[in-house]
Amino acid sequence: MSRSAAAGRAPLWRDRTFSTYWVAQSLSAAGDSFAYLAVPLLVLQATGSVARMGLLTAVAGAASVVAGIFGGVLVDRYDRRTLMIVADLTRLVLYALVPLAWLVGPQVWLLFVVLPICEAAGMLFQVAAVTAVRNLVDSDRITEANGRLQATYAAAAVLGPLLAGVVAARFGPATAIAVNAASFALSAAGLWLIRLRPVQLDEGVARQRPLVEFLAGARFLWHQPVLRALTVLLSVFIFLTYGFVDVLIYHVTHDLGGSEGTVGTVLGLAALGTVAGALLVAPLRRRRGFGATWIGAHAICGFAVAGVGIATTVPAVTTLTAVYLCCLSVGGICSMSLRQEITPDHLLGRVTSAFWSTHYALGPAGAVVLTWAAGRYGAPAVTLVAGAGCLLVAVGGLFTPIRRAGAEPAAGQPGLRPAPAGG
Repeated sequence: MSRSAAAGRAPLWRDRTFSTYWVAQSLSAAGDSFAYLAVPLLVLQATGSVARMGLLTAVAGAASVVAGIFGGVLVDRYDRRTLMIVADLTRLVLYALVPLAWLVGPQVWLLFVVLPICEAAGMLFQVAAVTAVRNLVDSDRITEANGRLQATYAAAAVLGPLLAGVVAARFGPATAIAVNAASFALSAAGLWLIRLRPVQLDEGVARQRPLVEFLAGARFLWHQPVLRALTVLLSVFIFLTYGFVDVLIYHVTHDLGGSEGTVGTVLGLAALGTVAGALLVAPLRRRRGFGATWIGAHAICGFAVAGVGIATTVPAVTTLTAVYLCCLSVGGICSMSLRQEITPDHLLGRVTSAFWSTHYALGPAGAVVLTWAAGRYGAPAVTLVAGAGCLLVAVGGLFTPIRRAGAEPAAGQPGLRPAPAGG
């Protein structure tokens, strides 16, 4: 699109289709954040066992990973809007069963049925939601659209648990889950009101077995130099930072003598950094280009992580954590937008699934190592090492095609090539 034509367009917030989608996504994110707090409260209230909650989390997490692997195949095969509506309605029905069952007494076994299915539906929804942005706005507005959506998600992540806590304290966790279920009904209604642009299909590519189609997404990642470098570097970054919040909590409570309320305040205020990053990413990328923005964001993340452990006051920890989350948001939205811009539409779901499955695979192991080391050697030593590692990830980006990737990716740019034949 020419610059003059782009200048003559209405602002994105005045786009009725995008605004409706934006509201629907906000409601879905709010529902997710309600469940994030209400479900563990319900289990603890019924059993008093943290181990039982951990088992439930593990089962639900496994379901989410499996759904993430095959969700991309479904998203590329079927209508994305319909899949999101089905995922919302599934979560509406299943979450609504919980407060109804609790009317006759705690039914913890039901959560082991409901939560894994809801987590799988939620992962399918997320993959479809990421790919749907491509069918909502022009390619030159993808970063702006993602920034607005991610800012809303961040706000929901702050306000949702706070509201869920108020509702749970006054009416009980089961009622909070009922509110969660209602949010998915509103989200589905909003999605029903919009129409996405048709997916651009590649007529020369025949459908194959689901695993083969998933591997097509992985092959696309490997054949794209920028996406390949991003996948490798982000795998290392996730390993170094997946347990950061746990170490942060340990540092605030153990080293600084803070209470649980202090930790909540730190995380709540620091989450504003995520909102700031989501709002800053589009202008930063336009002015500095993809490579400089992504590398710079991860370099600052490294300094912030290192600083958190050696900070001796709660305000300093809060500020550094906000800086970390701001830059994490900038880097994440940049990489997500790049995938949406250069991936053929018929492959976007599978590429998203392959990307997430690959670079998050090392996260749980990293969390175990990071938290074990913090308990043995202390938070300052661990955050210094993790921060230095994050800085090396950013430096590594300077020696990959990431550095040359510009603000407006196109097939002709260095490191950005069209998909290989056959997907």
